[in-house]
Parts: sequence; structure tokens; C-alpha cells
Amino acid sequence: MDSQASLNRVSVLGVPVDILPPEGIEDLVARFADGKNHQIVLLSLWDLMRARGSGEFRTMIAGASLVLPISLSIVRGARFLHRAEPVRYMPFDFVVKLLAALEQRGKSVYLLGGSRTSVQKAEGNLKSTFPGLRVVGRYAGRYPKHMEGAIIEAVKKATPSLLLVGAGVPGREKWIPRNLARFNSGIYLWCSDLFEVFAERRSKPSRLIFKKGLEWLLFILRKPWKLYRIFIYIWYNVLLLIARLRKL
Repeated sequence: MDSQASLNRVSVLGVPVDILPPEGIEDLVARFADGKNHQIVLLSLWDLMRARGSGEFRTMIAGASLVLPISLSIVRGARFLHRAEPVRYMPFDFVVKLLAALEQRGKSVYLLGGSRTSVQKAEGNLKSTFPGLRVVGRYAGRYPKHMEGAIIEAVKKATPSLLLVGAGVPGREKWIPRNLARFNSGIYLWCSDLFEVFAERRSKPSRLIFKKGLEWLLFILRKPWKLYRIFIYIWYNVLLLIARLRKL
């Protein structure tokens, strides 16, 4: 079965977004065990605007097996354009649900990225939280360039059901599509600070803050030099209005 055939995929300003209800995650794991490689993208508004351009990032989004929105603005944009409304996920919560579904099927995970301390502690916490999930390997990010071939070979030999990739790998989220053809079948997911959250070295936003779409305030507090993204948000809303008017 085509993994995308039973997913409802909509377009928001020309960027694909999938609609996956929470109860569909377990079934998704079963369908992605089809002998192919599947990248999952957790799409922010910033990512959506980057994907509207040309080049590698756009190709990555178009080729992903699953694109899930993590920004409230994307959900509101789909609603404004009279598209079917996608389900928005908090990245940490989605990964936990995915790991739980993998554990139920006796699957495995490999951890790549983050600091050495974070990924080591994250491994321990995952093993205690998901005792039925096999952690078949880990490697920290920011590794020397000459080590990449050996790391990829180690992942291939471990044949994980899921490769979780975090901060520190070259190319960030683009590291996955750049190397996807070198791996065996499985699920591949990049999330920037996931291992730091699993290692309890960074807190995730509260569900109330996330529900209200205010998690970007915490991001700005950590990285105030990125306040310029407010102009990208304004431009996004202008583009939504133009797109809706053209349909009238």
C-alpha cells in the first residue's frame, strides 16, 4: 500500500501538509514498515515559508512521506483557505506517541545528535520509559567530518526502525534526505532539541502555551536576534489573503 494513499494531504500556499489524527499513528508505523525509507517532517511556519522557495529544502518537503504542522499559523492558514484542517502536534508529544507505537510492535530506535551528555542521558530515559523499545545505538552530534561514513555504516548495521536525528548533524534536517539512499528501510525524523528535552536539560513549552500558539515567545527569549521572523509571519498572512482572493 502506498503510505500516502490513506493520508489526506492538503496544500497551504503550495506546500504539502498531511492530516494525521492521533489515533492513526499506530497504523502509520505498520504502513511505514514496507521496506522503504520514510522521512517525517515536523513543519513550522518558518519551514513552510522556506519550502515555498526553490532548492533542496523544497525538494525535501515534497519528498517526505509525512509532513505534520507544529505551528498554529499553519492550521489557521489551512482553515482560512477552506482546506481540510490538519492536526497540529507538539514535537515532543508526537515523538513520544511514535515511540510508544514502535514499542508495541517490538521495534527499535537509533539516536544521532545532541551533545554526548544529552544523548547518553536521553538513551537512559528512553530505556526506562519504553522498556519494550530497543535502543540499538547512539552517537552525539558535532562529530568530525571524517567520522560520518563510519556513523552511517553503524546505523545501517543496526537497522533501526526509527532513526531520531537531533542538533549537531551537518545540514540539520537536510542531513536525512542527503543520506537517505545510503540507509536500509525505516522511519527518519529530525527534531532540533529533542535529546535535550529527553535528557531533561531543556524544558518543553507547557501545553497551554502551545495550544495558544505562543511557544514562539520562548524561542525569541532564547534567541532574541531572531525577532525578525515577525516580518515573515506578516508576509505569510499577506500571502494567505492574496491566495484566498484569487479563489474568489
